[in-house]
Amino acid sequence: VLFRSRGLHFVPGTVDRIKTDLKLPHIGWNTLHLKTPTPLFAGLDEGAYVYYVHSFAAEPCAETAAVTDYGGPFSAALACGNFFGVQFHPEKSGETGARILRNFLNMK
Repeated sequence: VLFRSRGLHFVPGTVDRIKTDLKLPHIGWNTLHLKTPTPLFAGLDEGAYVYYVHSFAAEPCAETAAVTDYGGPFSAALACGNFFGVQFHPEKSGETGARILRNFLNMK
């Protein structure tokens, strides 16, 4: 592992370089597999596509709200109380990303 980070300690676990024989960085569209209900993903279908540009990812944990598989599963989104984080680029993820951003802006 060339790099490992414990992050901001909002959730347990580490961020590591993606362990895969596939090309890195992971650039392009991939599917979200929803794990936990969260208002962030209201109105999204299972398997919705989002856009990625990354070589590092958080390992799945109890706070994982969605996973994506790229040579193995990783946390695509985390939700812990009123803290949300996503690995993908919602601003580049078409209508799915626009829905996620609207959901975030409309949370109370």
